Amino acid sequence: MQAALEQQATLEQAIKLGLREDEFEKIKEILGRTPNFNETAMYSVMWSEHCSYKNSIKWLKTLPRDGERLLVKAGEENAGLVDIGDGLGCVFKIESHNHPSAIEPFQGAATGVGGIHRDIFTMGARPIAALNSLRFGKMDNPKTKWLLKGVVKGIGHYGNCFGVPTVAGEVYYESCYQTNPLVNAMSVGVVKVGETVSATSYGEGNPVFIVGAATGKDGIGGASFASADISENSAESLPSVQVGDPFEEKKLLEACLEAIQTKTIIGMQDMGAAGITCSTSEMSAKGEHGMIIHLDKVPTRQANMKPWEMLLSESQERMLIVVKKGEEAAIQKVFDKWDIHCVQIGEVTKEQRLKFYMHDELVADVPGESMVLGGGAPVYEREYTEPKYLEQINAFNPDDVRVPADLKQVAYELVQLPNIASKRWIYEQYDSMVGTGNTQTNGPSDAAVVKVHGSPKGIACTTDCNSRYVFADPYKGAMIAVSEAARNIVCSGGVPVAITNCLNFGNPYNPEVYYQFVHAIKGMGAACEKLGTPVTGGNVSFYNQSEDGPVYPTPTIGMVGVLDSLDQKMTLDFKKPGDIIYLVGESRNDINCSEYLHHICGVTHSPAPYFDLEEEHKLQQTILRLINEKVINSAHDISEGGLFTCLLESAMSRNLGFSIEMAEGMRKDAFLFGEAQSRVVVSVNPSIHAMFEAEMDGVTFTRLGTVVAGGEIAIDGDSWGYISDWKEAYDNSLEKLLAS
Repeated sequence: MQAALEQQATLEQAIKLGLREDEFEKIKEILGRTPNFNETAMYSVMWSEHCSYKNSIKWLKTLPRDGERLLVKAGEENAGLVDIGDGLGCVFKIESHNHPSAIEPFQGAATGVGGIHRDIFTMGARPIAALNSLRFGKMDNPKTKWLLKGVVKGIGHYGNCFGVPTVAGEVYYESCYQTNPLVNAMSVGVVKVGETVSATSYGEGNPVFIVGAATGKDGIGGASFASADISENSAESLPSVQVGDPFEEKKLLEACLEAIQTKTIIGMQDMGAAGITCSTSEMSAKGEHGMIIHLDKVPTRQANMKPWEMLLSESQERMLIVVKKGEEAAIQKVFDKWDIHCVQIGEVTKEQRLKFYMHDELVADVPGESMVLGGGAPVYEREYTEPKYLEQINAFNPDDVRVPADLKQVAYELVQLPNIASKRWIYEQYDSMVGTGNTQTNGPSDAAVVKVHGSPKGIACTTDCNSRYVFADPYKGAMIAVSEAARNIVCSGGVPVAITNCLNFGNPYNPEVYYQFVHAIKGMGAACEKLGTPVTGGNVSFYNQSEDGPVYPTPTIGMVGVLDSLDQKMTLDFKKPGDIIYLVGESRNDINCSEYLHHICGVTHSPAPYFDLEEEHKLQQTILRLINEKVINSAHDISEGGLFTCLLESAMSRNLGFSIEMAEGMRKDAFLFGEAQSRVVVSVNPSIHAMFEAEMDGVTFTRLGTVVAGGEIAIDGDSWGYISDWKEAYDNSLEKLLAS
């Protein structure tokens, strides 16, 4: 045994790296000896929550993972892959970059975007759309403004330079995210079926190449950093934040896609969390082979890097590629053309071990499978108990909330709330049109619809989660998150196909947090099963917690749907005066968990809004049928802000007005501002209103009123002013808050 392996790590070092005492003992059993520091560091990142999912995998396996369109099952590859017809597949995934963004928002968000795009093109797909889901603290806090500006600038910088349009997203502001913001990034790509590349390694003697940027000390231990609570000392972990270069990634994208066409690649994987350690171990475990790696051959940005620094570095824009022996020159030629590092650093071995050398000295020797999820990585089942705060939620009595006398003033305040008002200040910093695939300029729709070039098809995509609903009822709230994502796709004319998820929760060792997680998984699974949207994979982000406590449980849903023709696309805007406005679904006396109740009335604890999964499914089937049969002119689902906000957003695009009558026997605030689920506002040409009503087939609907010219808004015959004034308040609220 060589000298480096004889330098045993101590338990104290292992614990400092994030391993538990029993895990350190397990490593000793696996190796048959005490690991050295390099090996201990490798296990610490691979067995971290971020890489191993050790506290979540038991429940993740209960999610529905089969569907007729799925071309790979959940967890099989770097991202999900679904069949969209015409010999094409859609590759998509969402991941978090929360902790880095909390410390250094620009680079944290930028490298989150870069990393998720690499997950897509490492499979051979070209990214065509980016989305995001963001959470920040209250807007009156200076730190929130700093974080928001940094994150938005980081997303815009990387995406705009890389050349993929940011087509959709969501942003929420709640005090629980003050210290620990959430930055979830999603990428969607397209590939020809049969031309994908797997993240695997096999074939004794096949050469192993590292391609892309040089390796530096940025991002060292990032996976472990992501697996700990945020505290006032977290800024000391700044070296754990990666630094991105979107122009290098653009070159890497083109070079990788060109290299795939040479048919010489056995397997390819990006170097994300845990860097070289992760890519070598996961590829080897999947292919049931091993590798010999010479770390001294890895191109570096800093001199005299230690073996463990190279093994754990999360420097961006790097890939590990295994090539057929004898085809080295073909790969080298492609990457030389793009002026990108392409260096053979090792070879595949038949023995299923990873052996890392530094200047011919063996510095680490571990079995690859022992490190990875599904192999030797530990799996835990945590205890969970119902949170105490649910008692306060269940004690809420809506009768204690008086209906306000001036509903118009309440509505005016409501549409200027940060969670509801226009996100224009944010999305105008993103290039949404590069690639000419975004169809939103042809009319806004509830989900983004992106053209698939060379095909008549469109892909509808969205990110959704109202985390306050999940906080109030983890099971129902997660069902609503899936259902709203599907509803947005349906209202845009698409058929929901599958989801990816980004599960953002607090510390899993907290039994109340783990209760939220378990019940959210159960709710998500139930909704996916009913709506036919299996889970293709995603990301678990625990430890979103500070001294102030955990964030709201936030299981963000990224969903894709298919439009066989872009002619099927439906938009949310009212089209012409005289059209009849209908509510499809049922209005209810429900103000629970609404923006109105929470931010206007100041009630922080109330039950989740009304929701019934059977009703939701029937509603979506009906809306899709109405769109396909060209019976409706617009469709917009009711979400945050309730019916009034929905009507306002439908009217603003063309500066039209509307006149509606409120339902009798209902609380007026519930009718206008309640957020009961499974409701969609549609507009119908009056000449075919009888056809529309005949199509309802048992689904509750209400004739609300009409679209009017001139932009005036009238409710129960009273004028509420003109759409131009409401639009001014809605559009400029966020900018005013940031400037104040």
